[in-house]
Amino acid sequence: MVNQTYTADVLVVGGGTGGTAAAIQAARRGAKTILVSEFSWLGGMLTSAGVSAPDGNELEAFQTGLWGAFLQELRQRQPGGLDNSWVSFFSYDPRIGAEIFADWVQELPNLHWISGQVPIEVYRQGDSITGVRFADFAVTAKIILDATELGDLLALADIPYRWGWELQSEWGEPSAPVTFNSLTQRYPVQAPTYVVIMQDFGEAVAPEIPAAPNYNPSQFIGAWDGYGAETFLNYGRLPGGLFMMNWPICGNDYGEGLGRLIESDVSRGEFIQESRWHSQNFAHFIQKQLGRRYGLAEKVFPHAPTAFALHPYYRESRRLVGLTTVREQDILPIAKGRVASIFNDAFALGVCEAIAVGNYANDHHYPGVQFPLQPKSIRWGGRWTGTPFTIPYSSLIPVTTDGFLVCEKNISVSHIANGATRLQPVVMGIGQAAGMAAAICVELNCQPRDLPIKTLQTALLEDNRSKALIIPFFNLPPNHSDWRHWQLYYLDNPQAYPVSGDCPCLLGNDYPDSAFDKALIQESNCFKGIFYRLSQQEYRFTVTAPTAYQGQNWQLVTLRSHIDEQLRAYPHEQLVTLWGRQNHFGNWLLVEHLNGG
Repeated sequence: MVNQTYTADVLVVGGGTGGTAAAIQAARRGAKTILVSEFSWLGGMLTSAGVSAPDGNELEAFQTGLWGAFLQELRQRQPGGLDNSWVSFFSYDPRIGAEIFADWVQELPNLHWISGQVPIEVYRQGDSITGVRFADFAVTAKIILDATELGDLLALADIPYRWGWELQSEWGEPSAPVTFNSLTQRYPVQAPTYVVIMQDFGEAVAPEIPAAPNYNPSQFIGAWDGYGAETFLNYGRLPGGLFMMNWPICGNDYGEGLGRLIESDVSRGEFIQESRWHSQNFAHFIQKQLGRRYGLAEKVFPHAPTAFALHPYYRESRRLVGLTTVREQDILPIAKGRVASIFNDAFALGVCEAIAVGNYANDHHYPGVQFPLQPKSIRWGGRWTGTPFTIPYSSLIPVTTDGFLVCEKNISVSHIANGATRLQPVVMGIGQAAGMAAAICVELNCQPRDLPIKTLQTALLEDNRSKALIIPFFNLPPNHSDWRHWQLYYLDNPQAYPVSGDCPCLLGNDYPDSAFDKALIQESNCFKGIFYRLSQQEYRFTVTAPTAYQGQNWQLVTLRSHIDEQLRAYPHEQLVTLWGRQNHFGNWLLVEHLNGG
């Protein structure tokens, strides 16, 4: 029974990574916004799903928009910093992330957040979505955004969506299967993971972790073979002796009966319960093998048991059938290049529809199966990173439905390309763009499909709180004085976008001496030592000072383009003075400043 009906300019359903960003951006733009979330924490993958060691968009030039602002807040709030694991450059206590999003929402008087609710019915008039009903209230709005973890509004509104694989004959994707097979049948979408946080109890004895139903230790045997137990634990190490367990090799990915996720509420609940049991059994196995020093974390998540995330980490959901579909070839680097094309085949000739940027490798999860994909990684800054790609605005818009946008993993994307578009920073950028688009549609009294793309792109580039990257360049950091100029230049002249991914208008020493740089250096330590070039993009550093580190060998890495240039040019076996932060668990030194460069 509906007891109350709220009205808003913008309604965001789902408080995950994309939905939280969308609601904050829409409200900051001035739209009266309502955000309805299922869980008591906002942030989804970054917080309530427990994946507080995010992947992708790690290079300084890609740390823009709400994603960049989130990283800056984490640096200020997380005691001990973010250099805690080897899987990510940013690992943090998920409670800190949840606090940041809650604070951002609370400071906006025109943003009303309601938690603990899921959508039950979608209202429509003709081809327009007009509102959503929840358990005891409804919301009507001019623009409604589906930010649910599994694209639930798509199903409720009868908006066409995809679930499962597309064959190579569909779009000519090089990694797509030629025919449906046992893999496509067993795993219609990528396997989720129910993240569990473990804790190092030191000399104390951790409480015993009981086995859950269906415990089968043979599932986990060999989980850390080739790594060693310590390296395995440090994969997702968090501050305060915590360990994020999100491990794909004989670990806690769970993919049994994935179709249940969209069959019914009951079947979804059964899958969720089983996936949590599977993670409990993995934690039980770890404790049995490595000892009672390691147990379930205490008081992390705001429910019992407190070591388990609020919901699974979903890697894939229902996927919209949109005006444009992002395919594998849209995320792969162009021939002899280091970047994907900023044109999608479906774009109008000469128009770049980019509204968000990602760069992660195409990463698929099918337990027990190695699935080969076309490579999209390069060596950069002394390590591997992914080649950048863009998300087109029209992949957020249904083919025929008005008053509606998607802003999560539910964009119009192929199953294959979803392996790269699903990552946390990309989804956050998609959410920010969707929230901005919704607010501007309200201002202009137009439908999302009629919103001039340049208006949206300019608003994202010029946002006074969290300006967002549109055109990816390795060497154009957001604090560069000409950043906006070159972003707009290549939006107007997309045919000139260089295959190198470097803005050719910038010289090697054309780098700002800003407060941002000085702050990074102040947070760093000074080291002296000998520089060794092991290969073109692999560097070793033997410390000579300070004496506490003398003789230690570290890998040198950087996220900053001008440091990358200096490392590529630095002479082999030379003495060097540098400033950086050591990541003991990754055995690298993250270089922020090199010999006055």
